[in-house]
Amino acid sequence: MDNLISNSNLINEQLARYGVKFGIYKNGVFNERLFPYDPIPRVISASDWEYLKTGLVQRVTALNMFLADIYSKKQIVADGVVPEDFVFSSSGYLAQVEGLEPPHSVYSHISGIDLVQAKDGDWFILEDNLRIPSGASYPLIARSLERKCSPQTFVDNHVVDNRSYGTMLKDVMDDMNCGGINVVFTPGRYNAAYFEHAYLAEQTGSVLCQPEDLFVENNVVYCKTLNGKERVGAIYRRISDEYLDPLSFLPESLIGIPGVMSAYRAGNVALLNAPGNGAADDKGIYYFVPKMISYYLGQDAILKNAPTYLPFYEEDRKYVLDNLEKLVIKDVAEAGGYGVVFGRDLDSGKLDEMKQLVKSQPRRWIAQEVIDFKDLEIMDEGRKVERKADLRAFVLTGKTCQVWASGLTRFSRNPASFVVNSSQGGGFKDTWILDK
Repeated sequence: MDNLISNSNLINEQLARYGVKFGIYKNGVFNERLFPYDPIPRVISASDWEYLKTGLVQRVTALNMFLADIYSKKQIVADGVVPEDFVFSSSGYLAQVEGLEPPHSVYSHISGIDLVQAKDGDWFILEDNLRIPSGASYPLIARSLERKCSPQTFVDNHVVDNRSYGTMLKDVMDDMNCGGINVVFTPGRYNAAYFEHAYLAEQTGSVLCQPEDLFVENNVVYCKTLNGKERVGAIYRRISDEYLDPLSFLPESLIGIPGVMSAYRAGNVALLNAPGNGAADDKGIYYFVPKMISYYLGQDAILKNAPTYLPFYEEDRKYVLDNLEKLVIKDVAEAGGYGVVFGRDLDSGKLDEMKQLVKSQPRRWIAQEVIDFKDLEIMDEGRKVERKADLRAFVLTGKTCQVWASGLTRFSRNPASFVVNSSQGGGFKDTWILDK
């Protein structure tokens, strides 16, 4: 590990040379910056990983069953497990995909599940990201550079090889493919995660396509090539639902594929992830995931949610209003660390404002107990310091559901902050899963 620490500047220089950056829009201006790498890995034991892996497969399986249900029979709503108003008022719910069953009934092919480990060792799920979760490329390329600097490190420490991600993702695309080539669909280089789009296209042997490269004829998607047009069978799309097809969603979208939803509905192309997944990763729906696991699988949830309150319910609302100063409040429609408010950081005036918002828009918010999650060591100007860190685990679902033996560990560079998101200035480190 000392070799990695001594070579961390070199690795960061290589990451910059490869264009491993994260783009941020702020005040209407796009800025690219290096996604800072830290050389001290997060280490997860083989036994801890087996526990996490089992719980993650259980959770994503139930979430896929929930999506299949609410876009067809809606049995979970009819049985009163999840309130009807809660499901269909979600900004992520899309009436346009009602009754549309994707290949093999899989909705979330690439799930990014965010976890934290409390100081007592317990793991908690913070969020389920089922739309277009990003981040797998960063530990992949970091590990490849680490291995060049110090190959013996990984032999001596019995670290599970993480190079399988590209193969796993390709297998999922092949499983879903409706006949044709696989493509990774990017809106272009000004997207925050453009580096990842290009990198994963290379890793999976897919064609990297921008909006002008794809078109639809007779409900079939084609890619423009030097040799004419080639049929597309699976699209790993890295573009939000609302921009995907101007004929079905936002008509002003210039970065979508006109008619792609008709091709999808006709069964001629697979979309990974499926449109409409936002109905399951709404932060309010998160509250109900343990109930989904019990309802669909007849099992207790292996991985715990953070203790969560829904102001939508009167009893929870009263608790939140009485205890706001010690809770964290989240806007259910926000992502990337935005819309997160720690009650302890608010003065009396701001607390009153927040209480009024919770009272007037109870569906908009969830509240959670603040988990004092584990600090991990990072290098800061040549010395070791501790900072808050989370883990994004990647669960890939094709004909089978598998967890990638790695993950994106993000950390806060601010010693006072619990927010670790890349868009909020955090960095990342490699995640070592130890072999048995």
